[in-house]
Amino acid sequence: MNILFFLIPKSEVAYIFEDETLRQTLEKMEHRKFSCIPLLTLDGKYMGTISEGDLLWGMKHLNITDMKDTEEISIMAIPRRATYKPVHANSKMEDLLDRAINQNYVPVVDDQGSFIGIITRKAIMKYCYGELQKVQNPSDK
Repeated sequence: MNILFFLIPKSEVAYIFEDETLRQTLEKMEHRKFSCIPLLTLDGKYMGTISEGDLLWGMKHLNITDMKDTEEISIMAIPRRATYKPVHANSKMEDLLDRAINQNYVPVVDDQGSFIGIITRKAIMKYCYGELQKVQNPSDK
């Protein structure tokens, strides 16, 4: 199974660039209703993922009490606690499953490390459930 079958392309994914502010990140996450989003370099390479928890703890650590202050804080000033490891576009399903165990989504990169999209844990689970159903009910094919 080609993992790109499950890919949500970059054009449909919310992400932030390394030069964005904390305020921009908060607004993007709120608007899209995501709990975490990919962080990219200016040239589109995948750097990591930033989560709501990262933002919350970062704001606490920086003693930010006024939203106006978030306009001056670079997103790079916020430490990231979790590492969402990407897979390459030509990875096997086993690699994808291994990552999805501990990640809400799996970032996908090309051979140059450029971010091309994500694969959600939900999509992976739906596929695995379908495969399990085929094994349990072989006459229903």
